[in-house]
Amino acid sequence: MKLGVNIDHIAVLREARKVADPDPLDALSICKRAGADQITIHLREDRRHMQDIDAKNIITLSTLPVNLECAIEASMIDIACNLHPHRVTLVPEKREEVTTEGGLAVTGEQPRLKEAIKRLQAQEIEVSLFIDPTLETVKASLELGVEWIEFHTGKYANIYAMLYSNLSKTHHKIPELELSRKILKKMLDNELHNLRLLSCDAQGFGLKVAAGHGLNMQNVEDIVKIESIEELNIGQSIIARSIFVGLNQAIVDMKEKLIR
Repeated sequence: MKLGVNIDHIAVLREARKVADPDPLDALSICKRAGADQITIHLREDRRHMQDIDAKNIITLSTLPVNLECAIEASMIDIACNLHPHRVTLVPEKREEVTTEGGLAVTGEQPRLKEAIKRLQAQEIEVSLFIDPTLETVKASLELGVEWIEFHTGKYANIYAMLYSNLSKTHHKIPELELSRKILKKMLDNELHNLRLLSCDAQGFGLKVAAGHGLNMQNVEDIVKIESIEELNIGQSIIARSIFVGLNQAIVDMKEKLIR
């Protein structure tokens, strides 16, 4: 299974002080040496972490493929078309969110989404849609003619954390998941089963399947067992762990988890 390393949180640390250090560009050679298969970055409309110059430098200088995440807003598609990354993953954005809270709306009439896909593919840029894991979103993605889908694994990660950590005792408390361990285990099994079935369906339709959001060294093992998922994009947990073990080791350790 391939690993895309999302380096956004290096920029988060930099922007905390509004200085020039640490520079996400410095991570590129480390990611490559450590065995990463792809660099993933998210250029948000509010520029809360990655800046335009970061995206330009990373896409221009990376010797690994770059997966650029962005919203479907026209100015963001302009930037993507000009920078020409290997892939663009279209994601939803809300200014008030801490991180991406769910998948992109892909069902129904989506003129802006269709136009964004058309423009990107005209530049020979692969397009992926970051979607919630439902059959409706998979079928809608197929109809939109994209090459990739990426399943939002946030629900799986939250259930896992409620079951195996002290999440319920932190400020990240999720009231709807304050349930017994027996119920949580059933929910976790159901979510894994859903991801397994839908990734197989998507692969059968001819879509390439990635997954990401909230994945870490503990919860990734069962996701890795789903053979129809080709790639995981993981960022926050790798960058957070790198504080203690270094970025190279954090990537090496995660890459080892992805061997199947």
